Amino acid sequence: MKKVLFITNPVAGTMKSRTAMFDIVNEFCKAGYQVTTQITQRRGHAIDLAYEAASNGYDMVACCGGDGTMNEVVTGVIRSGSGIPIGYIPAGSTNDFADNLGLARIPAVAAQGICREKPFLLDVGLFNGSDYFNYVASFGAFTNASYSAPQELKNVLGHFAYLMEGLKDITSIKPHKVTVTTDDVTFTDKYIFGAISNTKRMAGFLHIPVTNDELHDGMFEILLVKYPKDIGELNDIAVGVAAGEFRDNYMFTYLRSSRIELSMPKSIDWSLDGEKKPGLNHIVIENIHDALTLYK
Repeated sequence: MKKVLFITNPVAGTMKSRTAMFDIVNEFCKAGYQVTTQITQRRGHAIDLAYEAASNGYDMVACCGGDGTMNEVVTGVIRSGSGIPIGYIPAGSTNDFADNLGLARIPAVAAQGICREKPFLLDVGLFNGSDYFNYVASFGAFTNASYSAPQELKNVLGHFAYLMEGLKDITSIKPHKVTVTTDDVTFTDKYIFGAISNTKRMAGFLHIPVTNDELHDGMFEILLVKYPKDIGELNDIAVGVAAGEFRDNYMFTYLRSSRIELSMPKSIDWSLDGEKKPGLNHIVIENIHDALTLYK
């Protein structure tokens, strides 16, 4: 009999994982899985649980929670070196990663999809040689909203909670001088925001022009937003964000690469899949091609 470790985060998002646990486990059992259930007790707990399961003969690790929970499960599985598949049942406040892949929001339906065992390969980002991200590493304006919005507020308001938290940043937006080196170019400019991503959507509203095939092509989409010197340039940024078109807008730097190095005079905080990575001024990000097998 196949074995699955089912990890659930009981405080993620609307906390639907609590009420849906029976339905989810029932779907796994109907599909012939022997199910072991673990409830996360702390930040980083899912890393340890996934690592142990992947290292001890489980056939799959599935999780129910937000993007942060999924990030931890991916980290544990990759560190194990086992390559076993992962299943993801979204229950977070924004669920960018799940929406990116078109995963069902109804837990039992998402579990049914996992049990069909159709593999989808995904690239994963390696951040400074030690940390992983599933879909985005970002810095600058509004980045801290992803990890500083109170969990209670996110549970009640969902994506709107991030917008409210982001509004606090508007008066303190400042440029960061960044030297960027990719596979092909090196340049320096002042930016208020940067994202190295493998996704169609960030923060619930920022749309990136990629296809499903480009989610496992070994390349990142790199989006950098320049510092606006006046209200006209700020308006051009808003137009680009609203249209989801960055290639022909002079306020954006948009390119693709399998590796990127960023250097800044001062340390700044980063966000990896919405989780804080504090105080860095030299970063190397590499694409691990087809690192993740997802059942969906």
